[in-house]
Amino acid sequence: MLGRLLKFVGLLVILGGIGLSGYAFLGDLSPRVSPKSVTVTLDAK
Repeated sequence: MLGRLLKFVGLLVILGGIGLSGYAFLGDLSPRVSPKSVTVTLDAK
């Protein structure tokens, strides 16, 4: 009984790893880019 449970957990780990690597390669993991403009005032002496 314990052997079957360990095989099942091992299968879930393998399938989870395959799913995670598939998502990493095929999913859109790029950050959203938006232009920003910031005004900087320097203390001139």
